[in-house]
Amino acid sequence: MVNVRDFEGAAKAVLDPVYYDYFASGAQDEVTVRANEEAFRRLALVPRVLRGHKPPRLGHTVLGSQASMPIMVSPTAFHRLAHPEGERASARAAAEAGVIMIAAMLATVAVEDMAAEARKVADDPALWFQLYLQPDLGFTEALVRRAEAAGCAALVVTVDSPALGRNERGDRNGFHDLPPGIRCENLREAGGDVRSVVLSPEISWRHIDWLRGVTALPIVLKGVLHPADAALALRHGVDAILVSNHGGRQLDGTPAAVDRLPVLADAVGGEIPLLLDGGIRRGTDVVKALALGASAAAIGRPVLWGLAADGEQGVSRVLGLLRTELLNALTLCGCDSAESVPRDLVVRGAM
Repeated sequence: MVNVRDFEGAAKAVLDPVYYDYFASGAQDEVTVRANEEAFRRLALVPRVLRGHKPPRLGHTVLGSQASMPIMVSPTAFHRLAHPEGERASARAAAEAGVIMIAAMLATVAVEDMAAEARKVADDPALWFQLYLQPDLGFTEALVRRAEAAGCAALVVTVDSPALGRNERGDRNGFHDLPPGIRCENLREAGGDVRSVVLSPEISWRHIDWLRGVTALPIVLKGVLHPADAALALRHGVDAILVSNHGGRQLDGTPAAVDRLPVLADAVGGEIPLLLDGGIRRGTDVVKALALGASAAAIGRPVLWGLAADGEQGVSRVLGLLRTELLNALTLCGCDSAESVPRDLVVRGAM
């Protein structure tokens, strides 16, 4: 296995087909799932030459969290469906690689246990926590307090889910609940039942204001695609935006996430960091995201493919491959740092 797509094939060979479909699938016709990857193929890199610099520096800091490279681990649910150790293995691999991991609210390992596993391999692992704001603000605040106590350095609020997207593969497979022995450990007060999560269209900017009032942690909004919402995020004191269409799992037919980067970069004007989630499969994809305005790019499904294929070592190998590809791509593009990738490095045109 020499690239991320090799890991997907290996994962498919060992996963229960129902669980593979859950991880790989998206909403309805899965147009947006495909668009996230295809969009990168329409972006071409125009390298500079004779730059005369040392090997590129990959380290970066975002919202106070230091990382070895601008590649993050996106929040993805149910890692124990991919491997018995689940998020424990993923957390160790991310910490060993020195990258930021966003712990999913619907994780099958508690955030406290993920933090403990990460600290086994790193003194100060960068762990953030994903949150679906709940109409029950007491329940929401309890989750925030757990994340704070576990040492999470930021809250990532998923805002593109006023309802659950229609997953037709899941409907055909009849997959609507976790198997016996696996539960959502961050929801243990509610019995660990994923159905206890309420996705409500009533969640609004006033809930962001409320959250800002109950925690000092940086707040990242995940799922912003419209520039008007990016402008509102600035007005409401949001600290960063994770540009994402939920991996194509919510509203099918939305644009590829990377295609929204330039307009959102214009909307925030450099006042807060932009991060990107969706379709990253190569180090060159990361370079393109950096050139279009992202401070870092996050991967979701590739982590699950690595985990299913070979547990912690599989996740480590996926992160290592992307690191090698990123370093190689930056060198070939004439960049001396992941933090200084120029906008004119990318042009649009079918490859």
